[in-house]
Amino acid sequence: MNITGMSEQWVGTRIKQKGDSKCIPWKNLRDLILAHLDLKKKG
Repeated sequence: MNITGMSEQWVGTRIKQKGDSKCIPWKNLRDLILAHLDLKKKG
């Protein structure tokens, strides 16, 4: 699965870094995606 160029592994790594890999807070996931897209635009 690919979310706008992000791999599942990338997302999983980011979530694990936040310390909660069992239950993904969807707001956090959305924030991660938005932040990633924002970085891509600026880059």
